[in-house]
Amino acid sequence: MDQLALLFMLLLGALLSVPVGDRLGLPAPVLMTLLGIVLALLDFVPNVDIPPELILPALLPPLLYAAVRRTSWRQFAANKRPIFLLAVALVFVTMTCVATVAHAIVPGLPIAAAFALGALVAPPDPVAATAVAGQLGLPRRLVSILEGEGLFNDVTAIVLYHVAIAAAVGGTFSPWKAGLDLVLSAVVAVAVGLALGWGANKLLDVLGDVTLQIGLTLLVPYVAYVLAEELHGSGVLAVLTTAMFLAEYAVGADDVMTRLAGHTVWDVVDTLVTGVAFGLIGLELHNAIHTASGRWTELLGWAAAISGVVILVRLVWLLPATWLTQRLHTLRDRDHDEDIPTSWRETVVMWWAGMRGVASVALALAIPLETDSGSAFPKREEIIFIAFGVIMVTLLLQGLTLPWLVGRLGVRADTEREKDYEKTLAVRAAKAAKQRLKEIEAVEELPEELSEQMLHRAYDIGMRISPDIGDEERREAQEQRARRLKRIRRIQGEMLSAARHEVLAARSEPGADPEIVDRVLRQLDVRSLR
Repeated sequence: MDQLALLFMLLLGALLSVPVGDRLGLPAPVLMTLLGIVLALLDFVPNVDIPPELILPALLPPLLYAAVRRTSWRQFAANKRPIFLLAVALVFVTMTCVATVAHAIVPGLPIAAAFALGALVAPPDPVAATAVAGQLGLPRRLVSILEGEGLFNDVTAIVLYHVAIAAAVGGTFSPWKAGLDLVLSAVVAVAVGLALGWGANKLLDVLGDVTLQIGLTLLVPYVAYVLAEELHGSGVLAVLTTAMFLAEYAVGADDVMTRLAGHTVWDVVDTLVTGVAFGLIGLELHNAIHTASGRWTELLGWAAAISGVVILVRLVWLLPATWLTQRLHTLRDRDHDEDIPTSWRETVVMWWAGMRGVASVALALAIPLETDSGSAFPKREEIIFIAFGVIMVTLLLQGLTLPWLVGRLGVRADTEREKDYEKTLAVRAAKAAKQRLKEIEAVEELPEELSEQMLHRAYDIGMRISPDIGDEERREAQEQRARRLKRIRRIQGEMLSAARHEVLAARSEPGADPEIVDRVLRQLDVRSLR
């Protein structure tokens, strides 16, 4: 088997892991990691040979962009305190604790290299956390915090990692320079992200065609990442900024086809890239086995110790941080939209959801081979093994047991609150439709029958979103109309199906123009969506 065949196997596994995971109640990323481990143990499967410097730029931009599409800037702004405590402060604390323990237990490990290890294992993976949380039906407030933490902690961790690597390679370290680099990296990234978001938004209007617009959105995350890195900014933060800008301003309310097609394309990209990323994590077992040859007891002991530190620090940090956030939330009523854990059970779930993943693997593999003096980077293989051990423990142990823990603690989404909010939106949508109908009637003379029919349709808009907004009589009438409409759509669907079969048959006839046939078929397909 060559590496191209291995890639196709991972892509196929990425698709199959979704239905299998749904059936088994397990997260798809965890299943893909297990698949990678199984493949790594097979003799005929080659070792993955990807340049380390290409792993982050190839995998992280589309994953981050897809994750941002599911949230909004206002949600991040409302949750700035819990996200800061997790994505910035906790990364610093975890890095420091891991560096201290690693320096103490690993003979010959310099403090700068120990801090590099701490930085690369500090950030929980945004993809693993959101994939797991999304499947378990957790409260939306917890999912929001996990998404925010996962998206922003990579920014902090990657900058700290580069500072630690520079200190280990060059032999010098300046806290003032490190702080300045962190600030400048963020400023450059935000500037690049905003500029690129604005430019991409204008270019989307110029392109016009849905296919070209979606093609541009596939390129934008990579451009943002590479451009920011070239200007010594944070590529991760640049992607986040660009994605948030486009999520807010790029697609208008009436760009229906762009929105539907965009969601479909990005769901496919997210599924495939996530599967490949976590499959590669499992395949790193090849290198771990090679490194540990004859030293299993020693290396496994170090990996277990650092894994324990990573898991314990998160719990010790979360308990007081959650209490502090709750206190501040209570004292400031104006921040009522802030999402915070409301019980110790939710705090425990947040603690156990701190799985490491793609960024940690990429940063570990990107450690330089040599220092500026020409000597080998100190304890490079040991650092990579420890990082792999931490990822496996947090991803497999926590990922496989999190569904059980959630069920045991009884942490579930507040469905009543979600239904109430859905009902509120349904009422607002119906009122907006009725108001627009009044405005039309003010300038156009509509027949009474047509006006009444349109008024019913305005009300139906809200009823279709949330049937609970109507009384029993209206709900029954709506159900009758829905059954009638369903029957009409079934018959119309069969008619359109017959039409499509006839057009497709014409494609094989002598003298048929495939381009014209496809154009007609596309019109029938669009008609079928209405």
